[in-house]
Amino acid sequence: MKTTPVHDEQATDPGAGLGTRERIVRAASRLMQRQGYEGTGIKQISQAAEATLGSVYHFFPGGKQELAAEAIRHGDREFAGMLRKALDGRPDPAEAVLAVATEVAAELRASDWLDGCPVTATSLGAAAHAPGIQQAAAAAFEGWRGLVRDKLLASGFGGQDASELAHTVINTLEGAEFTAQVARSEEPLLIAGRHLARLIDSYR
Repeated sequence: MKTTPVHDEQATDPGAGLGTRERIVRAASRLMQRQGYEGTGIKQISQAAEATLGSVYHFFPGGKQELAAEAIRHGDREFAGMLRKALDGRPDPAEAVLAVATEVAAELRASDWLDGCPVTATSLGAAAHAPGIQQAAAAAFEGWRGLVRDKLLASGFGGQDASELAHTVINTLEGAEFTAQVARSEEPLLIAGRHLARLIDSYR
């Protein structure tokens, strides 16, 4: 899913006042979000983080695969925070899911359609041969589903319905975000949000 949008100059300035390790992780997350795992090199990450190559390998002796897994966890935490805030901020789960889709659409537009889901962008093409990346991505999706599932359970939905609806919500939003990015349009996400809200309402 989408994380906080960054403009071009921010993509190479992960943040003042951060420690070296955090700058490296944030730079990796943003670059892989835009370029994918294969399109992003360790040297580019070190330059964007204003860190030496030695520092990168000091914090991540497993190299790019280890760093990519941590970048996924960073993206996971960012989106989970937004998702949790939206779900907690609206008593009705259908309205909350629609709000998530609307916010993701707005942030994607604000990034000029560059910043899609960092978890998907990083893991595609790498998860098959990198167990650490696959595990980090799977944990991210499971965590997001858990947040939606817990919201539905707290709203009175049964266990199986809540679990299956949570899968549907996250899967649909993931696909809609990618489609919106390719189309350079908010509509796929807004349509997905409206239909997911109707689906949730139909289970009451």
